[in-house]
Amino acid sequence: MKIAALLSLVASATAFAPSSVQQPRVTELSAWKDETVTGITAPAGFFDPLGLSAGKSDEVMAHYRESELKHGRVAMAACLGWYITASGVHPAFNSALSSNPLVAARELPLVGWLQFFLGCGAVEWLTEQIKTRPGYVPGDVLGAAYWVDNSDEGWVDYQNKELNNGRLAMLAIAGMWSQAALYGEYGDMIFRK
Repeated sequence: MKIAALLSLVASATAFAPSSVQQPRVTELSAWKDETVTGITAPAGFFDPLGLSAGKSDEVMAHYRESELKHGRVAMAACLGWYITASGVHPAFNSALSSNPLVAARELPLVGWLQFFLGCGAVEWLTEQIKTRPGYVPGDVLGAAYWVDNSDEGWVDYQNKELNNGRLAMLAIAGMWSQAALYGEYGDMIFRK
């Protein structure tokens, strides 16, 4: 009985021994803070006021960049869709839905929501399949990295414009949602009489 107690004591003590498995190394993100990296533009430079990138690996930062690109692209499409809806145009429903985009979302039939979710799901599935190809660059779902790289200044300028426009669109659509939800104002001055 004493031997069993001694063995259990030794076994529990080994739980606190250092592990021999190597932990993945976290690199300093000097490559992501370099002024020549896509997305670091004036006047903000490397903008991370909450420190979300502190201690993150390059793989995590590449995932963050891809997420930023995806959210920016969706926000740009949402802004366009918002103003098309606010102008009273609903091609699929003969303009029978409300011009207020939030009300129109509630009026959208179930089959419309089903089409929306299936379409988004198909795009997500296709994106995940594209990620498995060799030489994939985060966010490059159309394969432009096969023809051009970041040594081309025109391509880097295009990428910076896409990121900055996406960042602006994310703020804009959040403002439009807030304005419509809080004050009932969904249009721009262009739609007022």
